[in-house]
Amino acid sequence: MTALLELSGLASHYGRIQALSGIDLSIAEGELLALVGGNGAGKTTLLRVISGVQPASAGTLRFAGEDIRAASASQRVRLGISQVPEGRQVFGPLSVEDNLMLGGYTQPRSGTGAAMDRIYAMFPALAAKRREPAGTLSGGQQQMLAIGRALMAKPRLLLLDEPSMGLAPLLVEEIFRAIVALKQAGTTIFLVEQNAQAALAIADRGYVLETGRIALEDSGRALLANEKVRQAYLGI
Repeated sequence: MTALLELSGLASHYGRIQALSGIDLSIAEGELLALVGGNGAGKTTLLRVISGVQPASAGTLRFAGEDIRAASASQRVRLGISQVPEGRQVFGPLSVEDNLMLGGYTQPRSGTGAAMDRIYAMFPALAAKRREPAGTLSGGQQQMLAIGRALMAKPRLLLLDEPSMGLAPLLVEEIFRAIVALKQAGTTIFLVEQNAQAALAIADRGYVLETGRIALEDSGRALLANEKVRQAYLGI
């Protein structure tokens, strides 16, 4: 499979504190990749570096064969990288529909209606509340909106940061079903998730991040069966 994203020797700092060190990682076109690890391991930082919100201090970052380390966050969206941030971060006072419109700002307006219809078909609860302020939605509905907003940009690579955070089990199942459906439709997905068991169960491959370094890499199934992973992250 052709690599869509390739990181080599990637590092990132917050002032003098090194958050990531020597990250080597690749994602193939159409792959669902999971990144798991404990709190403070650097998972969110890695997504922020890929999306351009946090600068890399060393290493290379290539997307579709192009070096994008110097590209701004907005340029990366136009290249096809969209991030669903931790904590959803929807625009509360704006309507559901306006939130989605903002997600599609890089796309031709002629295709906005069809793209929105696809989001509403995927998440019918949003269609019923399209005129309501996003801040009035439940946590699960806000997560659906955050995913929909990212999809409006028609990404080649979708970055998902802790999509199950704070959600009831039934809503977690619904969100993960949507993630699987997106993967089956051909979207390349990089999933960062505290719920390691759920993430690795649907992933083609997975990485384990510990204190800013890649500790393990294998198929999702193999990592689920790995004794170290089971003890450290699955509570087994």
